[in-house]
Amino acid sequence: MLYQSILLPVFVLVGLTFAALFWTGRRVAPGSGARDGVFNYHLHTLFYVLIAYAITLRQADLVMLLLSWVFVVIQGLHAGLFMRAGDSRGSFFIAGALVLLAMWVYFAIRVLFPVVTI
Repeated sequence: MLYQSILLPVFVLVGLTFAALFWTGRRVAPGSGARDGVFNYHLHTLFYVLIAYAITLRQADLVMLLLSWVFVVIQGLHAGLFMRAGDSRGSFFIAGALVLLAMWVYFAIRVLFPVVTI
């Protein structure tokens, strides 16, 4: 799989992360109760690490690409709600976490139990 295709969702998520940082940096004052501008950065870190491992170990395939786009779209929807309401909890957070969990499980299975082809 081409590196560009698996890295494109990463670049989109990086852009979304910076947009959320700049947006909430202006609108959310520290200690205001709006989670101090935190927006799923821990999920994003796990996503970036997974993609780096998948590329390095040559496990980036179509399933990983599709799940990456699903994760990025969910994070985009969540960012829209977060920037409006200032709340980072909810169904989009849970959906993103579940998609990321599925990606990690899929990756672990592929790495731990490789299919031998002749």
